[in-house]
Amino acid sequence: MDKLFQIFKVDALEAAKIAAQPDEPHNHDFEELLIGVKGELEHFIDFDSITIQAPFISFITKGKMHRVIPKPVMGICDLWAIRFKSEFIPETTFQLYSLYHNQANLKLENDYCFQRLVTLCEMIHDETQQDDPNFGIIRQILSVIFTMIEVERKKEIPESEALNKTQNTTFKNFLTILEENYHRPLGVEFYAEKLFMSSRNLNMICQNIMEQSVSEIIETRKLIEAKNLLLSTNKTVSEIAFELGYNEGSYFSKVFKKKSGQSPGDFREEIQNALIS
Repeated sequence: MDKLFQIFKVDALEAAKIAAQPDEPHNHDFEELLIGVKGELEHFIDFDSITIQAPFISFITKGKMHRVIPKPVMGICDLWAIRFKSEFIPETTFQLYSLYHNQANLKLENDYCFQRLVTLCEMIHDETQQDDPNFGIIRQILSVIFTMIEVERKKEIPESEALNKTQNTTFKNFLTILEENYHRPLGVEFYAEKLFMSSRNLNMICQNIMEQSVSEIIETRKLIEAKNLLLSTNKTVSEIAFELGYNEGSYFSKVFKKKSGQSPGDFREEIQNALIS
């Protein structure tokens, strides 16, 4: 996906097209939120396949192997699909990883709260149709949507089950500490000590949940914020590097290019051109 944010609807006609050519399990470089209003979804994720009827939400994190096939019920399919890059809401994305890594799908009640979710999707869609969409407004509405979903998720899933043992609790605590410190030049040992555990055990937990080492997760969080700053500020690459705890701008640029496939300057230019077009 070459856009920072995208929202669209899947109706019965589009569902038929997808069903006629079901793709193989795959992953992608963006986050995806599906909100099912009518119909059902056949979802293969985490090496398991389930079918969930609307109303539902499904959140697929970047890099997760999955396959979705929307299906009409009584001839009707109505599904909102929201796709966005991690840097679109950098302060929220990692928290979503911890909440949804082992619970991608959530069945909801067709009540007032769900109808408000649908209304918020319509508001976002209306904003994207403007000649000059305000992405600040879209960010705020999207954050509200995730907050409302989390409230409903806690109602549907007992906290003890949602946390799913000590590992998830530790991982969530790690992300909280990371959010406060990712801009500092700190290593794995700092986070392990904060959590009163060994670096080895923290790495094991991160590998189990995210299939990444602690160092990789730290660098990923820095990269998300770097992209956010490149998009939302006029700061130079050197200033951003310093703000994120890199002693040398050249090393930051090298890490950025290795992880994203392009230099910070090229990334800024590409996304700015995409937003204009």
